[in-house]
Amino acid sequence: MALIQTVEPDKAEGQVKEIYDFMQKNAGVIPAPLQLASASPKMLDTVWQSIQYYSRHPSLGFGLLSSIRYLVAQQYDYAFCTGFNKNLLKMQGLSDEDIDKMENDPLQAPLDDKDRAMVAFVMKAVKTPDAVEKQDVDKLHEQGWTDSDILDALAHGTNMIGSSILMKTFKMDQAC
Repeated sequence: MALIQTVEPDKAEGQVKEIYDFMQKNAGVIPAPLQLASASPKMLDTVWQSIQYYSRHPSLGFGLLSSIRYLVAQQYDYAFCTGFNKNLLKMQGLSDEDIDKMENDPLQAPLDDKDRAMVAFVMKAVKTPDAVEKQDVDKLHEQGWTDSDILDALAHGTNMIGSSILMKTFKMDQAC
C-alpha cells in the first residue's frame, strides 16, 4: 500500500478518470507512476502533459523512447518501469536476447544508427554526466539530431530517475 493517498481507478472522477480511461484503453494498464501523481492534481497534469508531449514528439519515436525508459529503469532498479517497458519492447518485436544485448551495450539496441547513437548518449549521460563532452553532442548533430531533440531525450531519461525515487519512497514500485 502506498504511503500517500492516490486515486484508485474505481474511484477516479473528472480529469483523473479521463486520463485513467485513456491509459487503460491505449496501454492496457494505468501506469503506477501516473497513479502516484494523482495524489497531486498539478503533478498529475504535469505528468500527463509530458506523456502527451513525448507520444507526439516529431523526432523521438516510440522504439527509441521505450528503449531509453527501459535502460534507465533497469540501471536504477526501477521494477515497475523495467517490467512495463520490457513488455513494450517485446510488443515491438524485440526478443529477450535483443533486450539483453541492449542492456550490455546500448549501441546494440535494435534501432537505426541515429536512434542507437541517442540511446548510447542518454545512457552515458545518466551513468556518468561529467564524462559527456562536446564531441558526444557533435556526434549526435552529425546524425541529424537537434539540440532540442538531445535535451528532450535526456530529459526523458532523467525523468525516469526522479520517478524511480518517488515510486520507491512511497512504496509503489512493484513489478508490472
